[in-house]
Amino acid sequence: MKATTGHFFEDFSIGMRLQHAVPRTVHGGDLALYISLTGDRRPVSSSTELARSLGYAREVAHDLLAFHLVFGKTVSDVSLNAVANLGYANVRFSRPVYPGDTLLAETEVIGLRELSNGKAGVVYVTSRGFNQKGQEVLSFHRWVMVNKRDPSVKSGIDQVPELPAEVAPEDLPVPECLNLSRFEQLSWATGGRHRWDDYDVGERIHHHAGMTIEEADHVQATRLYQNLAKVHFDAHAMKASRFGKRLIYGGHVISVAHALSYNGLENLLGMAAWNSGSHANPTFAGDTIYAWTDVLAKAEVPGHRDLGALRLRLVAVKDVDPTVEEVPLEAPAEDGKKAGFDPRVVLVLDYWGLMPRRRA
Repeated sequence: MKATTGHFFEDFSIGMRLQHAVPRTVHGGDLALYISLTGDRRPVSSSTELARSLGYAREVAHDLLAFHLVFGKTVSDVSLNAVANLGYANVRFSRPVYPGDTLLAETEVIGLRELSNGKAGVVYVTSRGFNQKGQEVLSFHRWVMVNKRDPSVKSGIDQVPELPAEVAPEDLPVPECLNLSRFEQLSWATGGRHRWDDYDVGERIHHHAGMTIEEADHVQATRLYQNLAKVHFDAHAMKASRFGKRLIYGGHVISVAHALSYNGLENLLGMAAWNSGSHANPTFAGDTIYAWTDVLAKAEVPGHRDLGALRLRLVAVKDVDPTVEEVPLEAPAEDGKKAGFDPRVVLVLDYWGLMPRRRA
């Protein structure tokens, strides 16, 4: 048989290394289509001249576009037979990705846990993306629930890796090229007036907008990233799933929520790292996404007096406006059982963002 059916849970082993096929050269059209699909307004991704004025070689690919392209490379080997992508940890955006860069990816399996029902298991991996020079542009841990080929055969494997709970501020990557000496005279381009100094720990920022995800939006986005996971594409097969329909790619939900968060975080220069991320509940076509951000912490960045780091928790909810109705992160506990996420919460993303500071 020449065609592959993808890896099932039984096919993975700890220490297994996967070199992913199909290198991808990033073009300006990818940046434009990303904006079209998400509504993103980050100026350094849309303006060549502004990006150059801040030290970049030219406009940069959005951090999440680079993430999705690398993630998409891993799908055919890691999650083609996935039930759901569950979470992320220790995600680092090491260096900018520019139009013209070619992205490659590799993955190592770092843990395996068979589910008690025997139908699937959780695969833990570390994936890395590189540019054409062999320089790492991003890396991440993720864990994904993958179907078994033969549910009747149980392995009992339960080797869950210990993953870091956070990325320390002193370890945050900052682009070497970044030069904020002209930021004050150029800050009109962002439309925002707030700096790192103006945000308070414990503050909640409601982003005052919603976006309905259409079937065409998420399918085109997933194709853009060459993410071939069946749960996003195969409506016929998904009729037999417990959901009865296709799932929205969780990464698209992240991108939509992050695009909504521009209102109130206009001067955020980009993502430096994710501490953790959870796709709390599934999202489907027709759901409307709203978002808020909680400021969890502030940190100075060693060697950089012109910018600081904000630890932010981006929360996305579906079909409820959190400015009208408060949505708790957790549902009420019942019968002494551990409470899970409120069913309206679809994303909880804990990340570090870089933002200019006010001049002394």
